[in-house]
Amino acid sequence: MSDVTDAVTHLVEHGPGVPVMVLASLAALIATAGFHTRWSRRHGQAPPAEDTGARPPTAERPAGTGASETGSSGAGSSGAGPSGAGPTGTGPTGSAPVGESALWRMRTTVRDAPGSLAVLCAALADRRIDILSLQTHPLADGTVDEFLLRAPGELSGAELADVVTAAGGARTWTERADAHDLVDVPTRVLGLATRTALDAAELPLALRQLLGRCTIRSLPASAGAGAGAAGTVPPEGTLEDTVLRLRAPEGGVISVERPQLPFTPAEFARARALVELDARLGPRVPRGGDVLTLPEGSDITVRRADTRDVEAAKAMHERCSARTLGMRYHGPVGDAGRYLNHLLSPRFGRTLAVQTASGRVVGLGHLLWDGDETEVALLVEDAWQRRGIGGELLGRLVAMAVETGCESVYAVTQASNTGMVAAMRGLGLPLDYQIEEGTLVVTARLDPSARSAARLPRGEPIGQE
Repeated sequence: MSDVTDAVTHLVEHGPGVPVMVLASLAALIATAGFHTRWSRRHGQAPPAEDTGARPPTAERPAGTGASETGSSGAGSSGAGPSGAGPTGTGPTGSAPVGESALWRMRTTVRDAPGSLAVLCAALADRRIDILSLQTHPLADGTVDEFLLRAPGELSGAELADVVTAAGGARTWTERADAHDLVDVPTRVLGLATRTALDAAELPLALRQLLGRCTIRSLPASAGAGAGAAGTVPPEGTLEDTVLRLRAPEGGVISVERPQLPFTPAEFARARALVELDARLGPRVPRGGDVLTLPEGSDITVRRADTRDVEAAKAMHERCSARTLGMRYHGPVGDAGRYLNHLLSPRFGRTLAVQTASGRVVGLGHLLWDGDETEVALLVEDAWQRRGIGGELLGRLVAMAVETGCESVYAVTQASNTGMVAAMRGLGLPLDYQIEEGTLVVTARLDPSARSAARLPRGEPIGQE
């Protein structure tokens, strides 16, 4: 992972001077290495693929049951990420239709003794279960083995765990997999490192994809003297069973929790390498933007924004009416700078800014990682409202949420904010409404069947290069 970090850092630091083909060649080399590894597994013992996820060990709960997920600072799938990731498209036992095969991710602890893994592999073969990839995590008292398996469709997660337990496996965890899990580990890690290198907002999402279903929180340096405070976490980070903490580049702490499945030293090292890559590259946001023409003929530019736009955002707030600010923040607004640094930080999500031809920022849209969920929020300057800017921002933010794997997004506003409600309805997605004491929460579902009929921007989201 450190070699990947160095390679990607070198490519990014040299910018356009490094041909894109170099990156493509590097990816091809790693993919070839992954193929060689898989071939060697077919003809002997070799290291293996990565998974993560968070299904509990069989001793605590039957394999194949759901577990919570997140994103970062939450991220929600990561991610982005919703909760209850139980097997999809299966019957009550978590099995696929009889006669079909199913992909499974499995993790189990095996005694560190000659022949232990061979016994386990033979037991899987007896049940016509094909090992597609395998990765080992050495521990002090044994070895954690991660498998990607193709099993007969009638086999449930609980039955799979029983097979492994009978063959000597312990603390077995299983979860249904899909075609995305067929990507080998070196290729996956290179992709995550590249995304992190190009965009600081990708770090929480990359961590979630690297570590599976987990809760990722970014804690500021001023968080206090608790267990997650920056002063209590050494520069190299800490690993405590189901919790790992890493020093954030800006001085705070990144906390990752996965209660159902302990982290291994190898996972901790990978997460630390991604954070180190982010720290070495410093603040960055993807270049470019889209120039759009409004119905009355004015041109605007929609681009990514970060904390370097705080002053322009503060100036926009000063031009907004008290009513507009009240609709956005649900009450009186004091010192805007106090919360704009948070809202514009890539650590907590992504921000889009709308800029006029003269360079003035007149609109902001935020996609905020909120624990296991993802929030969208909009603010458009009074003089630029009712021109379609809010709907344009919202559509792009939701497209970003889809791209990062979120299952839903929600907006919190006042029940009287008809403009925000209209923008959410304009997405063409299934919506859920909750109203309490004048506060309205509108949630849009982003599952594949809903997205097929959605009215979202069809181009690449801003910032994808």
